[in-house]
Amino acid sequence: MAANTFPLTMVHSVELTPTVRQYAFRRADREPFEFTAGQFVNLHWDRDGHRTHRSYSVVTQPGTSDLIEIAVAPVEGGFATGKLFALRPGDMVEGSGPYGRFVLREDPPCRYLLVATGTGVTPYHSMLPDIQKLLGKPGHTAELMLGVRNRQELLYADAFRRLAEQTDRFTFRACYSRELPDDAADWESKGYVQHQFAGLNPDAEHDIVYLCGNPNMVDESVELLKERGFGVRQLRREKYLSARN
Repeated sequence: MAANTFPLTMVHSVELTPTVRQYAFRRADREPFEFTAGQFVNLHWDRDGHRTHRSYSVVTQPGTSDLIEIAVAPVEGGFATGKLFALRPGDMVEGSGPYGRFVLREDPPCRYLLVATGTGVTPYHSMLPDIQKLLGKPGHTAELMLGVRNRQELLYADAFRRLAEQTDRFTFRACYSRELPDDAADWESKGYVQHQFAGLNPDAEHDIVYLCGNPNMVDESVELLKERGFGVRQLRREKYLSARN
């Protein structure tokens, strides 16, 4: 085992949607896994005599569990997909981390626009306690927009909806690229998530935008927001790249 890695035991897995599975691991050495909400963990494997790894955002909310949970969307023919889907409770894998700077910073009073596609919403689930804490301070609001194919692919929507029901300073919106159900609620709409910005009237003087997930969504969103005067300071992004090999 490499010096900077640690052993993980797979505890259990559960199907979240028809295309996403959540895995829970625990450090086998019983050392704590200390991380900041929004960071990711690497899983490592040997492949053809070389070391390879894949990165996954941590779903777990810091301080709530000793589990390290990740949400995985399978990649057809993907090496890591095959390794993960073959895991059974008690199986071991090497991990390292935490890594990443895609974390919620305590900015001056502002509106946070939190945008995601698919499993790109997992950092925001981890951030929920931090978001709730910030919303308790004067001047902060947050809007979370999740883009998926249809309602069946929604991730962690119940948790986001609960917070939206608790405070009018947080809004959750779901955008479906394939189909809008006949019984759609007012927080559900059809289209790509990046095309919802116009209705939010983004303001570079007052808004901070987080973008996570599909690279095309992130890139298109950045271009749209730059046209509205947003610069590097107001745009925080993390792209999820699919690796087949």
